[in-house]
Amino acid sequence: MMSDAAVTTLRVGHSPDSDDAFMFYALTHDKLDTGGLRFVHQLEDIETLNQRALKGELEVSAVSIHALAYLADRYALLASGASMGDQYGPTLVTREPVTLDGLRGRTIAIPGKLTTAYLTLQLCLGKDVPVLVLPFDQILPAVAEGRADAGLLIHEGQLYYGERGLHKVVDLGQWWHEQTGLPLPLGGNVVRKDLGEARVDRIARLLKQSIRYALDHREEALEYALRFARDLEPALADRFVGMYVNDWTLDYGPRGRAAVRTLLERAAVAGLVPGPIAVQFVG
Repeated sequence: MMSDAAVTTLRVGHSPDSDDAFMFYALTHDKLDTGGLRFVHQLEDIETLNQRALKGELEVSAVSIHALAYLADRYALLASGASMGDQYGPTLVTREPVTLDGLRGRTIAIPGKLTTAYLTLQLCLGKDVPVLVLPFDQILPAVAEGRADAGLLIHEGQLYYGERGLHKVVDLGQWWHEQTGLPLPLGGNVVRKDLGEARVDRIARLLKQSIRYALDHREEALEYALRFARDLEPALADRFVGMYVNDWTLDYGPRGRAAVRTLLERAAVAGLVPGPIAVQFVG
């Protein structure tokens, strides 16, 4: 039995969503031998996690790839844990059918200014898009009730906006693929570099093992993840998890790494983030 003194506690921030819950299931439920590392999970929306990472508060955290542009000096990007949209992603919706050009100059509700959804929207529509920042789960109702001209949906809302009478203007994951031929890297997990190389490598291995465990024990992990699906039908929750926890999540691979670098390079050229950005992948 390992003494308490030998246990190192690491705070892990991730979103209270079915895909993140699925990914972290094995670590949350002691399915892995962590070798003296104790993971304490802190569930918060992605924009809050981005802001906390800017302050270096958490040892390990999910963040938007957009936010990585401001974090690369303090955090390394874990090679496992990507949320990658391969020809799908954040979806821009309205109450009435409208073209993309018809939205220029109109206010769009977004889930945060450090989200990759917002960065991709700016690459698509230009840097001076008028926006209204709302918690991600309030965007769909805001559009449906006419409180915003349009809304940028992330998470499960991408799957059922049509049932609420809303219309798709553009899927930014599809738009990005048309522009680059690459998947859209939405989020990833970062680890603080000051933990030291050995511990950082261990954390990287454990996260990959946790994702692999969930994929190998899908039914078990999905049952847990459904608690975070916000009343989504099980079949839709299963589909959503499959969209964002897959082979890309086990490892970015060469194409996924190229996607991260291309997104940040294009954003830097457009003056949307500082650059150049040296992204360090671990694992």
